[in-house]
Amino acid sequence: MKVMGLDYGDRRIGVAVSDAFGWTAQGLEVIERRGDDSEFGKIADLIREHEIGEVVVGLPKNMNGTVGPRGEICIEFANRLKELLGLPVHLWDERLTTRSAERTLLEADVSRKKRKQVVDKLAASLILQNYLDAHSTR
Repeated sequence: MKVMGLDYGDRRIGVAVSDAFGWTAQGLEVIERRGDDSEFGKIADLIREHEIGEVVVGLPKNMNGTVGPRGEICIEFANRLKELLGLPVHLWDERLTTRSAERTLLEADVSRKKRKQVVDKLAASLILQNYLDAHSTR
């Protein structure tokens, strides 16, 4: 089964999925959060469409390893996903992934407007790829 990676933010959720072997992560899309919890339905649709077996949610920790207010919000989101979907949901340390995604896009000379559209998707890919690499059985 494939794995889905999510970069949960205040306004957007970056989504990535693994290949069937669990080796590589590919950015899929960005879900706009509207404040009506419709993102849960969209995530459930993507899980069915892509035959996802587990989900990884990025956990923003402080640089000293502690979990702050933003991390608590992500934990709550992950718990709600687990409850609604009935799938394993893992939290994965995402420190600096958004910054790394932004740096990668800057180095690729992607315009500011396009960077805003893809940075969350790329961050989700980095979160998922780090998780896959750490759990690789290759």
